[in-house]
Amino acid sequence: MHKTIYERRSDARSRKGSASDRFFYESGRASEIGRQTKKYASTVLRKRLFAVVLAVAFLFLLIFARFFYLQVVDGEHLRYLALDQWTREIPVVAARGRITDRNGVVLADNRTAYSVFVRPNAVEDARLTAETLASLLGAEESALYERITSSRVSELTVAKHIERAAAEQLEAHDLPGVYYAQDNVRVYPYGELLSRVLGFTSVDNTGLTGLEKYYDRYLAGTDGEIASFTDLVGAEVDGGTTYLPATDGLGLELTIDYEIQAVAEAAMLALYEQYSPVTAQCVVLDPDTFDILAMAEAPSYDLNDVPRDEPELLNALSRNNLVSDIYEPGSTFKIVTAAANLEEYFKGNANAFSPQHVFSSSRTRTVDGTTIRCWSDHANGKHSNQTLAEALNNSCNPCFTDIALALGTETFYDYLELFGFGKVTGIDFSGEAQGMLVTESAVRLCDLARIGFGQSVAVTAIQLACAAASAVNGGYYYRPRLVRSIASADGKIEEEIAPVLVNRTVSERTSRLLAQMLEGVVAKGSGSRAFIEGYKVAGKTGTAQKFENGSIAQGKYVSSFLGFFPSDDPQYLALVIVDEPVGAYYGSVVAAPAAKEIFEGIIEVKGIEPYE
Repeated sequence: MHKTIYERRSDARSRKGSASDRFFYESGRASEIGRQTKKYASTVLRKRLFAVVLAVAFLFLLIFARFFYLQVVDGEHLRYLALDQWTREIPVVAARGRITDRNGVVLADNRTAYSVFVRPNAVEDARLTAETLASLLGAEESALYERITSSRVSELTVAKHIERAAAEQLEAHDLPGVYYAQDNVRVYPYGELLSRVLGFTSVDNTGLTGLEKYYDRYLAGTDGEIASFTDLVGAEVDGGTTYLPATDGLGLELTIDYEIQAVAEAAMLALYEQYSPVTAQCVVLDPDTFDILAMAEAPSYDLNDVPRDEPELLNALSRNNLVSDIYEPGSTFKIVTAAANLEEYFKGNANAFSPQHVFSSSRTRTVDGTTIRCWSDHANGKHSNQTLAEALNNSCNPCFTDIALALGTETFYDYLELFGFGKVTGIDFSGEAQGMLVTESAVRLCDLARIGFGQSVAVTAIQLACAAASAVNGGYYYRPRLVRSIASADGKIEEEIAPVLVNRTVSERTSRLLAQMLEGVVAKGSGSRAFIEGYKVAGKTGTAQKFENGSIAQGKYVSSFLGFFPSDDPQYLALVIVDEPVGAYYGSVVAAPAAKEIFEGIIEVKGIEPYE
């Protein structure tokens, strides 16, 4: 259909308007793009400037932090290093911390001595210097002269630990290049007392064994020095001296009681002289806290005269066997077996035996083809109709075999775990052994039966003492300790070492009944040689054959006695172990009388009154 002229003109105007609109639209769009581009460029520029400022600020902070560290944090050390480059130093030896018993008795102390130094570059007459030093120090003159004239070091140590008189004579000679400084020598006022526990130090006063080693970081202190200015070759020049004082070491207050330790040492020495064993050992502890009150062994040695030139002898004499060695405990272990049985009985375990149960009077038990025998032949009615208390009195092995088998591997091993066997006690002493215990998954019934009366298991003395203490103190097992506190020389306590309760083993009820039974062992059983009239002493004897190379060592025994008193409120527990006594070997004959001697000594020094 043909459009009119008016329609054609209208369409033309419309087309003209659309082109104009597109022009303005495109122009506006270009302007907007320009503005966005400028805005983006401005944003990028600002970000880059911010990054640069941030980097500069970070670099400045880094430089400032390094400056602060060098000037403030590490400044003293760097000043010391700089001073060390143009000075020569004479050491000021820190006093090693004292060691005292629980009552303040000094067991390890220091004696003032002196060390002598020579600075070869400052010596004016080497021959005269060597001659004078040799006469004063008892040294060889030619050797001293050789050292002074040929040494390439700036300073020589020519003598250590000389007495004050010799130092004063040296000062009177006023030899150029010769100096002396105060030193310290470790001294032990009681010589052999507690030697295997205290340990000893090197000539430079570094702890090498015992508590001296275990607590060396506290005892050692920090040495100081007297520094004098020198030239490039080490000759002293004017400029004065700089004194850096020493920081003395901290002292230890032990749980040890000197009086009880002295009693225990005397008893072990008497045992050693009477029975000539390999060793006679004793540990005394407080059952309420597991504080070690005494640790004694014979033979011993003088800590002031350590046999340093005989390494094998020194190793044997300095070893704390009560902590580091293991042995089969024998019948003393029956305390643990009895405790486990009583606890299970009171818990309602039908497999446990009641205190009134009468065990079979047969002398033997056969388990997995292995025959277990009682030490007695059971003739004439011996060991017949035994209750648990009587089995403890008679130390009858088959009865404790019955208990271990009745409780079963899982239950019995639960108690072995609670009583700390097969692991360290955590005592604050180096080299503690963890004992030997057949793993639960590998134990056979014949092994379980023997563990019940103290065979096929190896323990340390400290393990067994702690286990027994827990069994009779109400069932509380603590970590044993030798140190109560660490303090500065002026008495300020730096660290308290409090008793740590590890776990509960048995109930108060079990503990009280067991203690009564063990009192019966001393009153009328195998431990009668430990009986003290008027005092409630309880305990258990032990006699174990030794094994060597997988078989029984004929004629070699470990005799022992584990006792405590008073039985109704244990305050002192002692374990005596005699390794290979000559002649008599039963624990009832060898060890029990020694425990009695220790208890009597404690009663005397502590003024303990008898029961009425």
